[in-house]
Amino acid sequence: MNRKFIIFILFIIPFIAQFAFLPFVNNIHPIIFGLPLLHLWLFLWVFLTPVCTFIIYRLQKSWGDIE
Repeated sequence: MNRKFIIFILFIIPFIAQFAFLPFVNNIHPIIFGLPLLHLWLFLWVFLTPVCTFIIYRLQKSWGDIE
C-alpha cells in the first residue's frame, strides 16, 4: 500500500467520523454514561483525533520523511 494513501486514510478518518456519521448518531436515546449518543460520539472523537495524528507522525518519522 502506498505511504501517502495510508497517511491520507488516517487523516480523513476523523473528518468522516465526525461529519458523515452525524445523521446516524443524532439521537437523544440511547443515553451512554449520562450523555446522549451525539455528545458521546463527538466527545470520543476529541480524543481519537490526536491518536490518528500521532500515528501519522510516528509513521512519517519511521519512514524518514521528517526529522
